[in-house]
Amino acid sequence: MATSRSLLRSDRSASLLLRRKVTDRMATGLSWLAMLIVVCVLGSILWTLLKNGLAGLSINLFTHSMAAPGQNGGLANAIMGSILQTGLAILLGTPAGLLTGIYLAEYGTNSVLARTVRFVSDMLLSAPSILIGLFIYMVLVAPLGHFSGFAGSLALAILAMPIVVRTTEDMLYLVPVAMREAGIALGAPKWRVILFICLRAARGGILTGVLLAVARVAGETAPLLFTSLGNSEWSVDMNRPMASLPVAIYQYAGSAYQDWMQQAWTGALLVTLGVLVINIVVRVGTRGGRT
Repeated sequence: MATSRSLLRSDRSASLLLRRKVTDRMATGLSWLAMLIVVCVLGSILWTLLKNGLAGLSINLFTHSMAAPGQNGGLANAIMGSILQTGLAILLGTPAGLLTGIYLAEYGTNSVLARTVRFVSDMLLSAPSILIGLFIYMVLVAPLGHFSGFAGSLALAILAMPIVVRTTEDMLYLVPVAMREAGIALGAPKWRVILFICLRAARGGILTGVLLAVARVAGETAPLLFTSLGNSEWSVDMNRPMASLPVAIYQYAGSAYQDWMQQAWTGALLVTLGVLVINIVVRVGTRGGRT
C-alpha cells in the first residue's frame, strides 16, 4: 500500500515537473518571439529612415535656413528651434515632475491630495497632444496675440511632466525600505534620506523616465502648430514664432517638391538619431558614475 502511494506521488511529481517545463519553454518562446517582432519593427523603421534620409545629409542642411522649393535651403533654423524648445521644455517639466513624484512616493502616499494629483497626472499622460497645444493657445497665445517659442516649450513641458512623475514615483517605490530605515537610524532627516539615498538608488530609472519624456516631446507636431507655429527665417527669440523639425517635417512631407520631401526624410532621421545619441550618452555616463 505504501509502495503504491509513493509511486502515485512520484508520478504526480513527474507530471507536475513536465507541465512546468512545458509552460516555461512556451513562455520563453513567446518572449523571444515578441522581442524579435519588436526588433524587426524598430529595425525596419530605422532602415527606412536611413535609406531615405542619408541622401539629404549635407553641410548645407546645417548652415542654411528653410527656403522656397529649388532655392537650396536647409533646416538650420528648424534644428536650432527644436533644440531650444525641447531643452526648455525638459528644464521646465523635469523639476516639476521630479518633485511631484517624490511627494507621491514619500509624503502623500494615499492621501486625498495624492490620489487627486496621481489621477490628474495619469489623465495628462494619456491626453492627446493636440489638446495640450489648444489649451496653451487659449491661455497664452490668444491673450498675448502672437505665437512664440516659449508657448511651444510650455506645451511640450506639460507633455513631458506626467512621464517624469510616473517614472519617479515607480522608481522610488522600488527602493528597499531598509535603505530608508538605515539612513533614519543614523540620524539623517527625511529630506536628506530622500536626496542622498533614495534618489541615488533610483537614479538610473529616473533618468530613463527623463529620456522617455525627451523622446515623447522631441517629435511632437500638433502642439507646436498651435503655439510656436513655425518660422522660415533664422530666429532664437523665444518670444517670436519659431521653427522646429517636427513642424518642418509636417510641412515638407506633404509637398509635391522633391527637395522638400528629401529634407522631410532627413529631418525625421535627425530627430531619431538625436534621441538615440542622448540615450546612449546618458546611459554610458550613469554607468560610469556607478562604477
